[in-house]
Amino acid sequence: MGVTQHPPRAPPGAGSGTMSVFRSGLLVLTAPLSALSLRLVPILASASRIVEDTLYIHLQPGLSLTGSSQPRSTYVPATPEVYSLITKLYADADAHSHLDVRVLLTNIRNQSLTPQSLSSVQNLSHPPEVILTDFQTSDGGQYNPVKQRLERYATSCYSCRPNLISVLLYPEYEPMMDQSELPPWEPDLDGGALLSYSDVVVGGTFDRLHNAHKILLSACCLLAENRLLVGVSDKDLLENKMLKELIQPYEQRVEKLCEFLVDVKPSLRYDIVPLVDPYGPSITDPDLECIVVSEETRKGGVAVNKKRLENGLSELALHEILLVKDLGHGANEEEKISSSSIRQRLLGTLLQPPQKDPAQPSRPYVIGLTGGTGSGKSSIARHLERLGAFLIDVDKLGHEAYAPGGPAYEQVAEEFGEDILNEDGTINRKILGAKVFGNQERLKCLTDIVWPVIARMTKRQLNEAAAQGERDLPL
Repeated sequence: MGVTQHPPRAPPGAGSGTMSVFRSGLLVLTAPLSALSLRLVPILASASRIVEDTLYIHLQPGLSLTGSSQPRSTYVPATPEVYSLITKLYADADAHSHLDVRVLLTNIRNQSLTPQSLSSVQNLSHPPEVILTDFQTSDGGQYNPVKQRLERYATSCYSCRPNLISVLLYPEYEPMMDQSELPPWEPDLDGGALLSYSDVVVGGTFDRLHNAHKILLSACCLLAENRLLVGVSDKDLLENKMLKELIQPYEQRVEKLCEFLVDVKPSLRYDIVPLVDPYGPSITDPDLECIVVSEETRKGGVAVNKKRLENGLSELALHEILLVKDLGHGANEEEKISSSSIRQRLLGTLLQPPQKDPAQPSRPYVIGLTGGTGSGKSSIARHLERLGAFLIDVDKLGHEAYAPGGPAYEQVAEEFGEDILNEDGTINRKILGAKVFGNQERLKCLTDIVWPVIARMTKRQLNEAAAQGERDLPL
């Protein structure tokens, strides 16, 4: 696939020009973690103006891009401080909905706290076209040594696009300073390193993979040494989900999940299986050591351990993560970042272009509105009508079908008896309803009479709409 190279302009905050937009980018964060936490919001805002899709983030606190020697990536210990920063990165990135943020964990590990050099180059599913950094230096100019070292450093760690472009970000979070003058970063080990486990398990729907999912999965990847078992809800487990019709197919959810996991930590073995009951293999796999849960799903983790004991297996360590607030949630949406809220926001949007059926006439174009009572059918119908659509109210046609003189009136009266008629001869719908609802055989008898009649009435109105459309076409 060809890549269009965009000519670089002045970085945000460094001039009057605007930066061209790139599909993918790598953000190398070099500030000490304690300082970085306060700078994330403006840094991400600057990056979001440059990268339009996938933004990889590489944490290398204390990295210096000055001096004569070429900087190399070293291991960062997986501490609570590091995990908290990763959580904050994803939470702050939620303000930039167009960005698919992925914090890379290759150089973050919990087996050893001794810094070591990383030698192999990691392939990424969306090779970066631009390299960004928060590193600050007083050395200006488009081709200064810092940029050259940044590009060499990035390509020594990850697969990148040819003709890589580098950008030094200058978010307006504090006065300009030369980061090369800062003391070397030392990890805060007072809180200890995160515990690690050979095999870790987690479950979820993982619909429209979002930043709260990424926080959950990142915790799993940091805790797991060898294998991560992921159960993805399917079939019966989706029945009670809000707007289940809009949940992505299982295969699509798994594909997105795999791409993310292999990007952020390719060294792990990933087993992804469908979940058709609340437990899946978590209660039968003897190799599992830890289950990752949220505040909401902790009870499920406790239930898993109860089942494991019943099956003669050891209990799993429960690692609980906090829910992430959705600061932009609507009045009818959940307060946390959730797939349910995302699906609600899809209502009224075109999910996929209409598929042309050669067997169907091009005119009229028919839109069917369905839904339960109070779902908004009438409101949407009136809106479309104001836009010029020809409105066919099938409920109204149903009433006309068994009104006196209507095409289904005599057959309905004959089938269900004269006691369903009012004094004026109209059908008493309440009495008719009492005869059919709760009696599947009688209900089918009614629908067999009325539905074909309504279908014919609808067809006539469709033909009328087509004729009217032809008359209204400009000459």
